Amino acid sequence: MAVATCWVLDHPAHLQILAGFIRGGSTSDILVVTERSEVRSLFESSEGILPRRQTIWVSRPVGTGRTLKAGGRLLAVRKQLKGSGIKRVVVIGAAIELWAARKAGVPERWYISDTEVNHTAHEIALKNATHLLLPQHWKDEIDGGLLSRFKGEVHRYDGLHPHIHLHPGLRPQQVSEPPRVMVRRLKGGGIHDEEEIIDFPDSVLDGLQVSFADEGEFEASWRLPSSLCAFDGVITQSVTLASEAAIQGVPTLLISKAERGFIDELQRMGLPIHIERGDSVEKSLAEWMTGIHLHDTVDSKEWPPIREQWVELFGEYVDI
Repeated sequence: MAVATCWVLDHPAHLQILAGFIRGGSTSDILVVTERSEVRSLFESSEGILPRRQTIWVSRPVGTGRTLKAGGRLLAVRKQLKGSGIKRVVVIGAAIELWAARKAGVPERWYISDTEVNHTAHEIALKNATHLLLPQHWKDEIDGGLLSRFKGEVHRYDGLHPHIHLHPGLRPQQVSEPPRVMVRRLKGGGIHDEEEIIDFPDSVLDGLQVSFADEGEFEASWRLPSSLCAFDGVITQSVTLASEAAIQGVPTLLISKAERGFIDELQRMGLPIHIERGDSVEKSLAEWMTGIHLHDTVDSKEWPPIREQWVELFGEYVDI
């Protein structure tokens, strides 16, 4: 019998990653969903993808009044969890629910992260999580002491989060003229954005056939990650979209100062990602443009077994 679980969906990627486990879960599960435009867009278009479950909408604790928002979120989730029969809470990065779950008496509290620099959430997890789930490529030298200080059970997995819900894709056999490119620009406002976002001029996109998926101006789609294979390349400020594209073999130009273990892992795996950290956007673009003409495919035999590893921890995964 599936364990009654509270699944926390704080980012569009979290819906993609956890949807199969929610489908395979219990009818007694509870969903905590963050009120942000792309999350709401995905959630409202989830008919046939996410089963109907009790749902709690919570504020995103960023910007002005973020402490009050965090406090309100903590109280709202604690109230719903107390006496609910929930035995486990699973969060990716968003740690407030771990705190709420501990106060509500939930025995299993899982903290999943692939973002070493999320130090604020790490500190909350250190005090409230019972289980820690990290990738093998985790860079503990930049995690603020999370791994070395954690006293609960530590679990590791192979691969990256998009390996759970994506599959090796087929790229176009020939590059279009002009090349078809997906571009994602971030608005900022997130906890890491100020130090990581690198602006780039519109002139970078001259001569390209561009489709935009800009934050806050794009209606999120469940098909977006898999649809990236239809493009000749991706230019993005988002590390999430960069990983989703690169693991499918789509030549990707990531324009960001972000440091993540999974970015290094993409390069180690020999996947087509070029990283521009603000030194020379034009030079990086030229090198990336050369790369989009070098067609290659991702071998399905090299797909890491992350889904199977997570199934052992969280139970059945139901594919669509």
